[in-house]
Amino acid sequence: MTSPSTRATAEKALQDLVTNVEQVVLGRPAAVRLCVVGLLAEGHVLLEDAPGTGKTTLARALARSLELDFKRIQGTSDLLPSDLLGVSTWSSTEERFVFRPGPIFGSIVLVDELNRASPRTQSALLECMEERRVTVDGETHELPRPFLVLATQNPLDFEGTYPLPESQLDRFLLRVTLGFPGREVEREIVRSRLAGDPLATLAPVLRRAELYAAFELVRAVTVHDEVLEYALALVEATRTSARLAAGASPRAALGLVRASQALARLAGRDFIVPDDVKELAVPVLAHRLVPLDGERGEAEDELGEILARTPTP
Repeated sequence: MTSPSTRATAEKALQDLVTNVEQVVLGRPAAVRLCVVGLLAEGHVLLEDAPGTGKTTLARALARSLELDFKRIQGTSDLLPSDLLGVSTWSSTEERFVFRPGPIFGSIVLVDELNRASPRTQSALLECMEERRVTVDGETHELPRPFLVLATQNPLDFEGTYPLPESQLDRFLLRVTLGFPGREVEREIVRSRLAGDPLATLAPVLRRAELYAAFELVRAVTVHDEVLEYALALVEATRTSARLAAGASPRAALGLVRASQALARLAGRDFIVPDDVKELAVPVLAHRLVPLDGERGEAEDELGEILARTPTP
């Protein structure tokens, strides 16, 4: 049971985290909030948008705002699974093979341009993201907690890329897009960077102990039966839609509810409401759906219609 003082400290720390990231990621409050939701729900986030829109900046700002180990991996066609996971090397002093952890052994891991990595390397992430562990040479190594993968990809340039398969996409709790800023925000972005990189002065505002307390608060958020049934109705509707070749999985249903718990806690509530589910339906579900015509926008349109015709409790 979390004490009132610990709860108040954790909730203030979460607000400080959002405010700190927004100092660097200007004019994108929804994207910042979704990334924090992914962190609190102990999921993973796929940042997808055109080059130069701030995907990597958002990931780095979140990492620098947390007092946790941060690792960065650049996706390339020659990146090997061992480059990601680590290798066992012979130690002459110990006279045995010793495991040397790869960059995946960080609490916050940024995988830049994930879709430029080969399918073999992409698949190496599956066990890491789902089971929070790595198996190399028959030995299993636990990953740290928290463990958050922030992966970026550019959906416009497909030359030299390998599209993420549905099994990989299903491991991402949320897909977040930033979009282009308005004129006023873009002016502020340019001016703020003329004197230097704002990331260089960004300091951590959330310690590991406070984050653990926040995890407990999120798991304690009440999910009333009516709201749970609403979330399940949305997921089930994606499976029966005539416009979709494949609907959302049970993992997606669990992710939708867990993300809603995190969003409620971020809003200072200890219960979720239907609006939490509605706000998160597209970021949590859309990237997991397979449209009949292959157009991703078709899946988002159908999800919007499902939201419109499903009765709200």
